[in-house]
Amino acid sequence: MARKASRGEADCNKTLRSVRCRCVACGTRMWADYDNRRTVVTLGRTIRLTLKVRRCHNKSCSRYLKPYRPEAEGRYALPQYEFGLDVIALVGALRYREHLSVPEMAVRLVEQHGLTICERTVTNLLDRYDELLAVSMADEQRLRSLLSEQGRVILALDGLQPDVGHEVLWVLRDCISGEVLLARSLLSGRESDLVELIKTVASQLGVPIAGVVSDGQHSIRNAVRSALPEVPHQLCHFHYLREAARPIYEADRHAKKELKKRVRGVRPIERELEGREDEEAIATRGYCAAVRSAITDDGRPPLVASGLKLHDRLTQISQSLDRVAEKRGSHANSKN
Repeated sequence: MARKASRGEADCNKTLRSVRCRCVACGTRMWADYDNRRTVVTLGRTIRLTLKVRRCHNKSCSRYLKPYRPEAEGRYALPQYEFGLDVIALVGALRYREHLSVPEMAVRLVEQHGLTICERTVTNLLDRYDELLAVSMADEQRLRSLLSEQGRVILALDGLQPDVGHEVLWVLRDCISGEVLLARSLLSGRESDLVELIKTVASQLGVPIAGVVSDGQHSIRNAVRSALPEVPHQLCHFHYLREAARPIYEADRHAKKELKKRVRGVRPIERELEGREDEEAIATRGYCAAVRSAITDDGRPPLVASGLKLHDRLTQISQSLDRVAEKRGSHANSKN
């Protein structure tokens, strides 16, 4: 959806001048040739920038008559963009922290921050955020500075394949800082390819790799053994627990299957109650809904056993029914 409202007037005016006065190529003094004006919309206000553009007039210079814009311009917005960097950062936070859709982000920016923006622009700003994030993550100097403080790296290695036949996205991440060290798509997960990835990361870190964590795939094991022969390698906690709990998981699944056999017949009860709105019918429908919810709500093995979870819920429903029957019996005896 395109923007339908006009842009508001600027709240303030700022004039920016370049700090460097001499050409970066030949050292000749650059002339202030002309002004360039642009409007930048930030979260707090709309700024009208006047840029003093310089150019080198040395005809033998490689930068002859090429514009040199003020350095401070990059603090406000990206080239040729009307929204400031703070708006781009907010769009990224709304998308990845609060998981909002593009229409929801557009509504939030309009209603809470007073911006005049359309959904198409929000999509473009989100793309710019992803690009800036990728550039930041690939900054070797920043990574070296961050990793040098912790002194070591626990390397996590895994491959993500959206579908059979597609490329595999291999991600190498530091478990201590949470930083992604390398992400690269490969046609396969051969040992030789993974060895190259691991060696590339190890040569760029500047700190030793203290351990490697993976899902235990054979190609990954062989690659780690070849690239990092002295580094310990273990299964990640999730895969370790899943393998250790496999016998328990099978027994729990069988128990859940048997429990489901005993609570069949909810639908016939609901059919008998159709058209009734008395208290007994409403309460019975509530119990039927509780049984349905207990059956369909699975756990997350191996940490949550769905069979035990189903047993606990059915036990609570059964005890509640017993209490209701006991109250009805005592009430009937009191009347007699």
